[in-house]
Amino acid sequence: MNISTSFDLSTIGTLKRALFASLTVAALSIGQTARAQDAPARPAATLFQNVHIFDGKSAELSTPSNVLVRGNTIERISTAPIAVDADDSIRVVPADGRVLMPGLIDAHWHVFMAGTPQPVLLTGDPAYLNLLAARQAEATLMRGFTTVRDLGGPVFSLKRAIDEGVTNGPRIYPSGAFISQTSGHGDFRFDFELPRQPGGPLSRSEAEGVSAIADSPDEVRLRAREQLRAGASQIKVMASGGVSSQFSHIEANEFTEAELRAAVEAAGDWGTYVTAHAYTPNAVQRAIRAGVKVIDHGQLADEETVRMMADKGIWWSLQPLTYDADVFARMSPVSQKKALEVFAGTENAYRLAKQYNVKTAWGSDILFDAGAASRQGSYLAMMSRWYTPAQALRMATASNGELLALSGFINPYPGKLGVIEEGALADLLLVDGNPLEHLDLVADPDKNFRVIMKDGTIYKNTLTPPSVVSSNTP
Repeated sequence: MNISTSFDLSTIGTLKRALFASLTVAALSIGQTARAQDAPARPAATLFQNVHIFDGKSAELSTPSNVLVRGNTIERISTAPIAVDADDSIRVVPADGRVLMPGLIDAHWHVFMAGTPQPVLLTGDPAYLNLLAARQAEATLMRGFTTVRDLGGPVFSLKRAIDEGVTNGPRIYPSGAFISQTSGHGDFRFDFELPRQPGGPLSRSEAEGVSAIADSPDEVRLRAREQLRAGASQIKVMASGGVSSQFSHIEANEFTEAELRAAVEAAGDWGTYVTAHAYTPNAVQRAIRAGVKVIDHGQLADEETVRMMADKGIWWSLQPLTYDADVFARMSPVSQKKALEVFAGTENAYRLAKQYNVKTAWGSDILFDAGAASRQGSYLAMMSRWYTPAQALRMATASNGELLALSGFINPYPGKLGVIEEGALADLLLVDGNPLEHLDLVADPDKNFRVIMKDGTIYKNTLTPPSVVSSNTP
């Protein structure tokens, strides 16, 4: 009897493993079929001929040059003609003197939440919400943003689908659920979901993966590790109140220093970092003392706080948050009041960032508004109020690429981003006009971005005539 039982259990275990292996192979096969059907074909190489290069760093364009992309990286840059073997599969793009620049990077984006109204996010079916997010991801790529640092939302499955070529979208550096204290910015729970019972059922927003509520160092550490397990490239914590939350005041300090340090330790153990949503001097300084490496927002920071950021080498991920009548009209009265506080601080924040030479990143931080999301490039063009076009574009390319590299050995896309140089990842835009003279070109990507390439694959090409694209050209 014992022998028979052992044999049966062993057989069952073997069958289970065989079934799992079979399902895995089937899933991989389906995924490969989807990739073959949906992803644009990538030739062995692409040659951009006669381009003026903005490399992501220089304030001036290059002399006429040629750029050879092989696979997903930039293989060669030369002012002399680049000869290609006749048996190569190659796409040739005669650029006729247009500007070639790195793909844009948005350091504060929410793929899942940018274009979907908040009530829909809190009540909609998850499958429907993911379809909306996928549509927004493709639109983001078509605006020339080839990479985003996603600072809150359940984007892990969408990121995988994009990486596998199942659907189109930018590279995503995901934070997963942002971590918030009870009553903090990020506590989107309904009244009937309170009070929280430790170990009890998750609220709707937590179950969706939008936020994670934590109220002690141990809970913060647990929530941070959960996001890392799911694939987060950095951890996002809420260290002060925010505009879109209905219960937290902008001036509120959120999370104790010990709680923030727990997140920093968990992230550091995985080789990455914590970015903190914080507006006020007290919140920013507390986060820095806890070991946070990036401050997002900070519009209300004072001179002492900014000097501290500069001395500690902290990244300041600022957004040009100013009055937009269309967006403002769709805010709740509570959010409108807080938004006016933030808008009033933006001018001073950029002044201090420049005065103390703080490492500054650019992001848009658009939430719950499809119209505003469609104007993502306009938020970058807005930077001409405080910076030269070259300085603004450097933030949205090379500088943001440097920020993304803070994710260390869990970087989902190891390689150089935001620059045009040999060996860098091939995320490129071919532009009509000179964006170093006219930054507003980025506000109209449909018209001005003639070619959009991500990871060596061309997703948009509006150059005419059709013969502009050739193959097997010596």
